[in-house]
Amino acid sequence: MQPNAALANTDNDASANAMTNGNVSADSQSQVASDLENIKSQVIKLNRDLFILEEDLLFPASTQIAVFVSVDIGRFFTLDSVELKINQQNVAGFLYTQRQRRALEKGGIQKVYMGNLKMGQHQLTAIFTGVDAEGRTVQRAVTHQFEKTDETVMVELKLEDNESSYRADVKVEEWVL
Repeated sequence: MQPNAALANTDNDASANAMTNGNVSADSQSQVASDLENIKSQVIKLNRDLFILEEDLLFPASTQIAVFVSVDIGRFFTLDSVELKINQQNVAGFLYTQRQRRALEKGGIQKVYMGNLKMGQHQLTAIFTGVDAEGRTVQRAVTHQFEKTDETVMVELKLEDNESSYRADVKVEEWVL
């Protein structure tokens, strides 16, 4: 065999090995990518399960209260802020942006507070601050007595336009699940 022929065979073997290694490398990369996607989906599922478990531990149904705010059309009252008190204790406050206000006026509902209460009688007070149709700063307030049982209490505070008085009223609705 001639020396040049031996070199040619070596070059052919090297390129064949490189092609085989390239295929193996591509296969192993796709396997790693597939394994990575599986792990990502498992982590996402585990994270969701942990979040649900955390919610159940932090806010068990037997002590849970949730307070929501909704706005009717908002012609007679432009909402700026809300302050919540339970049993004369400040528990939540929220200052609204124009975008958040528009979302509420289009039918959105916002969870303003979620917490725990012991069973028994309680008093919820909500103070809404905003601007009326003439541009004056006004406040609307409502007080609601409720009984906390071993079930979750969900309260919606509705700011509704009152056509007859040309002002907004606050209505309280307890949700029954």
